[in-house]
Amino acid sequence: MVVLVTGANGQLGQSLQFVAYHYPELQFVFCSSTQLDITDKPNCQAIFQQYKPKYCINAAAYTAVDKAESEPEKAHLINVIGAKNLAEVCLEFGTCLLHVSTDFVFDGTKLKPYTEEDTTNPLNVYGQTKLEGENGIKEVLKNHYIVRTSWVYSQFGANFMKTMLRLAQERDVISVVNDQIGCPTHAVDLAKTLLAIVYKDNQQISDELYGIYNYSGSEVLSWYDFAKKIFKENNCSINVIPITTKEYPTPAKRPSYSVLDNSKILKNILS
Repeated sequence: MVVLVTGANGQLGQSLQFVAYHYPELQFVFCSSTQLDITDKPNCQAIFQQYKPKYCINAAAYTAVDKAESEPEKAHLINVIGAKNLAEVCLEFGTCLLHVSTDFVFDGTKLKPYTEEDTTNPLNVYGQTKLEGENGIKEVLKNHYIVRTSWVYSQFGANFMKTMLRLAQERDVISVVNDQIGCPTHAVDLAKTLLAIVYKDNQQISDELYGIYNYSGSEVLSWYDFAKKIFKENNCSINVIPITTKEYPTPAKRPSYSVLDNSKILKNILS
């Protein structure tokens, strides 16, 4: 059973490579963006023709949230056109697509955990392009799983945890936003969950499982809380000062609350 993974050099792609040996019955094909450029449909078709995957996990994305505000065309090309290209090629080859999306499709005004059915209203270019990518997939391909996740971190790639640990080596004091609330998600846990979907889908005899799912870590934290936890677990001695979003302006506006309700995936996939 061939599982093709795009964006193999990114944080999630590396996490999938990290756990792959636990799944000897799966034949993984890991493609970096130079090997498989999701914005190049003929390139996608050639790779699918070569490997004929039963599943494609799309770990390729434009994820630089602030940079997307000044590079909307590039974000759109990867997150919208790229996602739709994959959906169209998956349709052509009878492949099931697992696509990773984001909590940033929501505006944060709900103040209780977001379900898959809640109204979307992205506040920034990144969130808007991820939502448009979701919609493009839904229009093209029935056999898809869209997994919305949040605040992804790991030992791989660039992420908040690694930034905090680097700053702890450089500074004695750091200020971190305390009025944005979410659920940090370990990329390795996300990788295992995506593979759980592969297994569950392979066993199913109907189409009822397809659609959108939330998956995030279970702990609700602010960025300040998360930073404190990182420093404590890594025995870092640093003074962390809580600040407001207004005190730390960024090019992209972020939801103040983006906690995801994981009930659906726990019931349908992980039970």
